[in-house]
Amino acid sequence: MYILAIDWLFIIEKLILIALIVTLCMIVAMYATYGERKVAAYIQDRYGPNRAGPLGILQPLADGGKLFFKEEVVPLASSKILFVLGPMLAMVTALITSAVIPWGTALSIGKNTIPLQVADINIGVLYIFAVVSVGVYGIMIGAWASNNKFSLISGVRAASQMVSYELALGLSLIAVLMVSGTMQMSEIVSLQQQHGWNVLYQPFGFLIFFICAMAECNRTPFDLPEAENELNMGYHQEYSSMKLGFYLFAEYINMFTGGILMATLFWGGYDIPFVDETKLAASIGQNWVAFLSFSMLMVKACFSVFLFMWIRWTIPRFRFDQLMHLGWKRLVPLALLNMLITAAVVLWLNK
Repeated sequence: MYILAIDWLFIIEKLILIALIVTLCMIVAMYATYGERKVAAYIQDRYGPNRAGPLGILQPLADGGKLFFKEEVVPLASSKILFVLGPMLAMVTALITSAVIPWGTALSIGKNTIPLQVADINIGVLYIFAVVSVGVYGIMIGAWASNNKFSLISGVRAASQMVSYELALGLSLIAVLMVSGTMQMSEIVSLQQQHGWNVLYQPFGFLIFFICAMAECNRTPFDLPEAENELNMGYHQEYSSMKLGFYLFAEYINMFTGGILMATLFWGGYDIPFVDETKLAASIGQNWVAFLSFSMLMVKACFSVFLFMWIRWTIPRFRFDQLMHLGWKRLVPLALLNMLITAAVVLWLNK
């Protein structure tokens, strides 16, 4: 009789890492709301949050407390189970994208080397495609279960928009995969450390990915599912309390993970520019290098989030026909052209 050996240390390491990543995403989502208000205030020449705590830094806590204590309202004509499932699904899909992201170089604790990555699978990019495509169901289910026609229209808009821009997003990443020759996220980062960041080889692919990421996050100018002047509020019109909070948090978590993905796939991930991490680890220690590499990844991601916010308060919203025209008649052909040119160059260089 064989007894299955369980590596409890490995399980504990992964559980702690998952808890830390979820906590990080929640904290970033909280303070992204504060950051967005401050960015908007600066652009519009006003103060922004400045009452709750020094410089208003406790405003996210006040907003969270308000959502917790608001009354839970479930419409009588709604589908109760699906009404609850919608925001849960949106939140879960926003969080599990981060499972394949390498957050930094490995930690060294005693004789153990702990990679800062939950799952280093060899189909990491394919996993991201799968999770992103499931994300639309959270919005669609919530919109349909509300039994509100404005919410339903918003859900249809969201589904058509996300399907349209996922195609161009996927085509832009195929060009990156051709350059890298692998779908494993850690390998993509490692290759960029050796040969230069992918944005140098794929600047056009990065631009397409950035535009599609804004559309996937429903950010202005692609926020047609939340067009208040047309739909009263959008797909979450009937939601209140923390169900509404889940939808709002999911949007900001998606924005953060989108910035992390852009940093990982195009900006070298946790790579510190002009620094040899191996030599640096020999002088200051592996754990300090892990901290610095994680900090560098966060700086790159936060810069992308800032760009999202800047664009939101600068560019007006598209009409829906303009949005679909840009997706299908502009971005998809350009992404296909970029993919074909990349394939031709890769074949020519290999030959």
